[in-house]
Amino acid sequence: MSAADGPARAADEILDIVDEDDRVTGRSPRGEAYARKLRHRCAFVLVRDAEGRIFVHRRTPTKLVFPSLYDMFVGGVVGAGESYDQAALREAEEELGVSGLPRPEYLFKFLYDDGAGRTWWSAVYEVRCDLPVRPQAEEVAWHAFLTEAELERRLSEWAWTPDSLAAYERLRATRARERERPG
Repeated sequence: MSAADGPARAADEILDIVDEDDRVTGRSPRGEAYARKLRHRCAFVLVRDAEGRIFVHRRTPTKLVFPSLYDMFVGGVVGAGESYDQAALREAEEELGVSGLPRPEYLFKFLYDDGAGRTWWSAVYEVRCDLPVRPQAEEVAWHAFLTEAELERRLSEWAWTPDSLAAYERLRATRARERERPG
């Protein structure tokens, strides 16, 4: 569902509710899933441009979750009956305002849990976008492509969405392990 449909319509989007093993146990409108803190699914996509820079944005103040915070991933909830792969491509194209994006590469999945009842299975992807981006005004208040060094500097300066920070930390750890492996 596009954010252009508005916050009220977004709250009505139906999500699969899942257990601690990512098995579907039911369905719920997004607004109710958030209010009742029901575990659901999300897709996170790290977007790089042709120069390898990372797309970073600040969420709009009207977002249902983590309004006005910075994020180094695009993405969102996985709709009922939708696969992580489908959601990753759909959400990336919607948020970037592009079509014809290559299929994002699946990297890993983890269970995000903030300890206060916000929890969702999170599939992390990466994609290269050589297209000019036109981010959705309803989703993105500001954006830029940053080098990894610039992103690293900004991690301690800006207020970030906690789930994207968790995903980014796992991504950095995964990449560090890959570099340490004997080739």
